[in-house]
Amino acid sequence: MTKIGVFIETGDKAVKESVLGVITAAASGGEVVGFVLDGNARAYSEMLGAYGVSRLVNLSAPDTDFGMQPEAAGSVLALGAKAHDIDALLGVGSPVGNDILARAAVALQAPMALDCLDMDFDTREIKKSHFSGKAIAAFGMGEGVFVASLRPNVMEPVEKTVPCEVVDLDVSPDTEVRLIVKTLEKGNEDVKDLTEASVIITGGRPMGAAENFSILDACAGRLGAAVGASRAAVDAGYASHAMQVGQTGKIVSPKLYIACGLSGSVQHFAGMKTSKVIVAINTDKDAPIFTKSDYGIIADLFEVVPELTRVLEERRAG
Repeated sequence: MTKIGVFIETGDKAVKESVLGVITAAASGGEVVGFVLDGNARAYSEMLGAYGVSRLVNLSAPDTDFGMQPEAAGSVLALGAKAHDIDALLGVGSPVGNDILARAAVALQAPMALDCLDMDFDTREIKKSHFSGKAIAAFGMGEGVFVASLRPNVMEPVEKTVPCEVVDLDVSPDTEVRLIVKTLEKGNEDVKDLTEASVIITGGRPMGAAENFSILDACAGRLGAAVGASRAAVDAGYASHAMQVGQTGKIVSPKLYIACGLSGSVQHFAGMKTSKVIVAINTDKDAPIFTKSDYGIIADLFEVVPELTRVLEERRAG
């Protein structure tokens, strides 16, 4: 039977929600073997077993902090894949996931594809977005093990409960550690991660000032959403780069994407085109964003967004 390995990305002793979609994709191809690097596999086994992980490997290495030594993390992940005879190794296409999977692919001497939209394990074919989302390309991954990351939230998680066995694997990285992260500075912990969010509300240049993003923050608080920004808004100094959505920012795939004052540039669309539902708010009826959205509102965002927030508040109170 085909064995699909999944790098279980975690943070603050919890599994990242977007991992569940990757597990669902893996479960469509065969037996799922999960690999955990934070030492808490037993705490995650029940939840991951509910989505199809039949074996959860607790990877460890002597005197090694994987969070601070990405080279060691990639090496040990590759050793785990070899030890469990994995046919393919998957993970979330996040900054951390792509970094560690790339290092594992080098250690495995395996072909790799990042930010995939779909994959077929029978034909060993993966699909990726190209030319700023204007085309979908299909690639054959050849023989032997391959490594791939899946765009966050592009696959809807589906429960598939199986017994989940937890095993420990203690190995030593077989690579020279040349990179050690000395410190990690956390941002605002109250701000939702764009790549994990199921709802995103994004502001463009018409926001006019950094303080005006407060109206998006208020609406996001009622929706349980993350707040994003276009490159134009970031370049203008209205928002931080961490909030940027687009080809040169974060690639996102939420269930709902609300675009406020966005023109709909090709570069921005490339970063959010796989959103399930796109709602556009713009005063320009000819804005390109309306040709790419499911719903369009031709109006001033400074009138629409506060009204939406008010209605959401009323519904919550009711």
